[in-house]
Amino acid sequence: MPRQIFTYDPPDRFVAGTVGEPGSRTFFLQATADGRTTSVALEKQQVSVLAERLEALLDEVVRRTAGEANVPAITPAEVEDTAPLEAPIEEEFRVGTMALAWDGDDEVVVIEAQAVTEDDAEDGEDAEDELPLIEDDEEGPPLLRVRLSGAAARAFAKRATAVVSAGRPLCPFCGGPLDATGHVCPRANGYRR
Repeated sequence: MPRQIFTYDPPDRFVAGTVGEPGSRTFFLQATADGRTTSVALEKQQVSVLAERLEALLDEVVRRTAGEANVPAITPAEVEDTAPLEAPIEEEFRVGTMALAWDGDDEVVVIEAQAVTEDDAEDGEDAEDELPLIEDDEEGPPLLRVRLSGAAARAFAKRATAVVSAGRPLCPFCGGPLDATGHVCPRANGYRR
């Protein structure tokens, strides 16, 4: 079967979001354009790393071009997106390898998310360190490719950071996440907080 490549150039909407209660949330990237929607599941850490590296990439583009590139220094209010994910959410695949690049000719950010492979499972945490774009082989795991303007990329990173930080509150004593019922705090000699 030929490889599925979901391309959005540009998407009408590209966001990170979650389904579920804090502590048991599932994270998604969701791209929408021309009446079609692609949702891919990934780990909280992957969303966090993507947002951090995207901000760093955009900052570097602004620095190297001395502000000439069409990349805002902060997220413009008119492109912010706080709406929920499009429903129904149908997971196309779980993300393993991700890639991030700046296309200087078109002045867009390219984000790629590829389905988990056996190699990703063997590599473990190192999979998030791969940044070069993924090759368009005819065979291979499914791939989501999104091309975003600088403003849309800033908006994506801002929302992704907010989604990651909107989890469970932290214990003021040990810094661990608190459940609705509290938690056994090591700083309180094992007493429930």
